[in-house]
Amino acid sequence: MAEVRNKCLTIKEFEAVRQGVLNQWPTGKGLALQEAFSYQKKIPKQKRFAERIEEAMVKGEVLTQPRAGVALIDQQILLLKHLEAEGGADLLSATIDSYTRQNRYHEAQKGIEESINAGRSMLNGLPVVNYGVASCRRLTEALNRPLQVRHGTPDARLLAEISLAAGFTAFEGGGISYNIPYAKNVPLEATIYYWQYVDRLAGLYEENGLSVNREPFGPLTGTLVPPCLSNAVAIIEALLAAEQGVKSITVGYGQGGNLIQDVAALRSLKQLVLEYMERYNYKVKITTVFHQWMGGFPPDEAKAFGVIAWGAVAAAFANATKVIVKTPHEAFGIPTKEANADGLKATRQVLNILQGQRITELQALEEETTIITAETKSLLDGVERLGEGDWALGTVRAFAAGVLDLPFAPSKLNRGKVMPIRDQEGAVRFLKHGNLPFTQEIIDFHRTKVSERAKAEKRPVSLQMVIDDIYAIGKGMLVGKPS
Repeated sequence: MAEVRNKCLTIKEFEAVRQGVLNQWPTGKGLALQEAFSYQKKIPKQKRFAERIEEAMVKGEVLTQPRAGVALIDQQILLLKHLEAEGGADLLSATIDSYTRQNRYHEAQKGIEESINAGRSMLNGLPVVNYGVASCRRLTEALNRPLQVRHGTPDARLLAEISLAAGFTAFEGGGISYNIPYAKNVPLEATIYYWQYVDRLAGLYEENGLSVNREPFGPLTGTLVPPCLSNAVAIIEALLAAEQGVKSITVGYGQGGNLIQDVAALRSLKQLVLEYMERYNYKVKITTVFHQWMGGFPPDEAKAFGVIAWGAVAAAFANATKVIVKTPHEAFGIPTKEANADGLKATRQVLNILQGQRITELQALEEETTIITAETKSLLDGVERLGEGDWALGTVRAFAAGVLDLPFAPSKLNRGKVMPIRDQEGAVRFLKHGNLPFTQEIIDFHRTKVSERAKAEKRPVSLQMVIDDIYAIGKGMLVGKPS
């Protein structure tokens, strides 16, 4: 494949590949953009995702949003209506099944048939592509809240075409965040190109007066991800989206567990993405999302609610625009609608209690914000330098060189030389920084933090500490201390 460049696709370039995209599955054939635009214009303002989240940002609200996806449309409607009415969700999601994420639509179709025969969902999400526009419009019309597609798809072009035409008003993911942490052998040039198409499609809706919210996936692998890495990827994906004409972008971060670091991370992310948008003269409205704990959960429901509540506290103090809510059944697989609603209600209770409270005048917070910002800028400077000013090209070269390197990612394109670890207070630091382009000052900072923990625990710095940290939350603690 030719080198990918961060350049807005022309209409001719977009149309040259569009029919091939639509012909991947029968439900895409003949899909007309003008008809899709006309349909979207009928959607009430209160059901438009960008308008609602941007309104919340102005008012200082923190909106709640669950993940939720089952195989059958009627069951999906019942699930989301329950989360509206009983869970009080401000925003809604349709989580897409694993077959659709891999463009394996024949197998998704079998999953639908098996679900009908079994009377319950045999897929871990909603196969939107298989249902097509008309059936999915039945879903979007049945709800009273804005609806987003959440998935994990390296090539989401057909999914985007069908879901936006069906009345979804927000679309999650990106060419980096839905490749490196999710896939093994997919070329990065290809996924960046695929997601340029998705973002150009969203840009075309924007040009027709219809703002589509786009959200890079912040947590990445969801396992001990240092804030600077997730923030750098979020900023790059936001820049790539803005180049294609996207005007509403929600950048996100996955909870690390240390309150000061989590608040600092989202604060730094918001500051930096605005700085880079201004540098390139992109006129984009930026909102933020905080993801509650993405790692292992305790199987005990009461303890799981404690983890959920801690995520709500961090989201509130980080002044996130929305929070993606977990359930007390995370340790067991796909939750019931009741468990999903319970997670939403617990989160809303904490958010209500903390409304108006802020962490501001803390030296530790200022110091953590400063270090995360310096680390993130080091990474972005490295990408920009390798790409000679081109963010798409720079990203490809950065992963090849290890200038970007995500912990625990399955992709063969990822160097895998970075190893995270918690410090004594539970903040995520670097045990090994690989080829990340950090200054000696930053490297020494992390070494000192890790050494302080080793001294306190009276054991040498080792990989065992990392292993202990991965399982710690499930055992009722943040830092994996020796037993």
